[in-house]
Amino acid sequence: MSDSLILVNTTFAIVATVLLIIRFRVDPVIALLLGASYLGLTAGLGVAGTIEAITKGFGDLMAEIGFLVVFGVLAGSLLRRSGAIERLVETLLRRVGPARMPYALSISVATVLQSIFLDVLVVIIAPLARGLGLRIGRNGTARMVTAMAIGMEVGVVMVVPGIATLALAGVLGVPLGTMLLLGLVVAVPTTVISVAVMQFVFRRGWWDEEKDELPAASAAEPPAGDGGASGAPLAGDAGARSVTRATATATSSVEQTRLLLLFAPVLAALGLIATGAMLDIAEVRIAPLSFVCNPVVALFLGLIGTILVTRHAVGRSAMDEALRDGFRDSGQILVLNGVGGSLALTIKNIGLGDILGQYFSANTAAPLLMVWLIAAILHVAVGSVSISAMTAAGILAPLAPVIGLDPVWIALAAGAGSLFAIHVTSNTFWLLQSLTGLSTRGTLKTFSGGVSVASVVAIAVIIPLSMVLG
Repeated sequence: MSDSLILVNTTFAIVATVLLIIRFRVDPVIALLLGASYLGLTAGLGVAGTIEAITKGFGDLMAEIGFLVVFGVLAGSLLRRSGAIERLVETLLRRVGPARMPYALSISVATVLQSIFLDVLVVIIAPLARGLGLRIGRNGTARMVTAMAIGMEVGVVMVVPGIATLALAGVLGVPLGTMLLLGLVVAVPTTVISVAVMQFVFRRGWWDEEKDELPAASAAEPPAGDGGASGAPLAGDAGARSVTRATATATSSVEQTRLLLLFAPVLAALGLIATGAMLDIAEVRIAPLSFVCNPVVALFLGLIGTILVTRHAVGRSAMDEALRDGFRDSGQILVLNGVGGSLALTIKNIGLGDILGQYFSANTAAPLLMVWLIAAILHVAVGSVSISAMTAAGILAPLAPVIGLDPVWIALAAGAGSLFAIHVTSNTFWLLQSLTGLSTRGTLKTFSGGVSVASVVAIAVIIPLSMVLG
């Protein structure tokens, strides 16, 4: 079959898949399977080859990320049930202060909270972000919601164990330790720079509370100072004030200890994965350490630890309910990511990489920009970060060996592109709006605007890094 016909069929399959999802409201799983089937049958794989690509693509990706997704979602559900998320936000506010709170929240959401299923994370963090916005000054709601959105979306496509991150690593065969280390190298500066840009924009007047926020009952303002509360110690009662300060300090210390214990298993698991990556780079082989640093084993150990601390914190009944919720959420994630793997392997098997490789030089900027652009276009149409990132990565993944490009950069570029122009086709968009009290216009400014800035910043960080690190 001619190269031009393969390109035409591939384009048609992708466009048709997008139209099925958007125009005809076909479930993404069915649309992706139809697209993969059409492409395999029309691009020369035949019946047997097409079925093999679909089933093997699904199975290979499940073997790569199945346990990781389940363990991550379960750990996130347990953390939600234990109240660890709310405690983390309150601790950050006390420790870093209002001015630096947007940065602290966005980095926390992008990194340590990525074990939580995205929609669950929105439900937990969005109301807290709105509440914190009322406490940090002018345009506080806009600044906090934007910071939360940037951290949440950057983390889900770049930071292990973000769901889309695991899927991208699986599709492209990127070692999870490598994805963890380089993902953090890209995600942290991307998040900080993007939040800084949006903070600047909002401070310069790109926010109108009357038009961008929905009318709501006024929230109670925090007290201006330490004194004046009903029942507070009298000004001259130095002994009472001393006891109050000592009690507050002791309470704060206990809360911080509890918070650390709740997050300790997940943080330890991520530490083991990072250790394994560094051992691989140093070519050090220690069998027992290699076993516990394996991502599946590390996250499993982290899940066991999270189960134990959650049971101690909230009891067995609440823990069991959290596990049931986690198993329910993980099922739909696994199926959707699996069929994304089917389409990716079909694209690989038809030889698209060799065809596209003729149009690129060894310069890594052009293919990475192409990955970013394809993912951005797909996301604008489809409205799904995971689907657009995985499809873009699958299309250009075969280019990696042709031009000598490490697949991790393709994964990160696809993730960056999939963040561009999140808008009304995204269910997360409406969920965020309903939980933050913003108008559609306000949600477009905070969520769509902020995450689009992060998309552009990310590719600007990725391209020079790929040239330096190879």
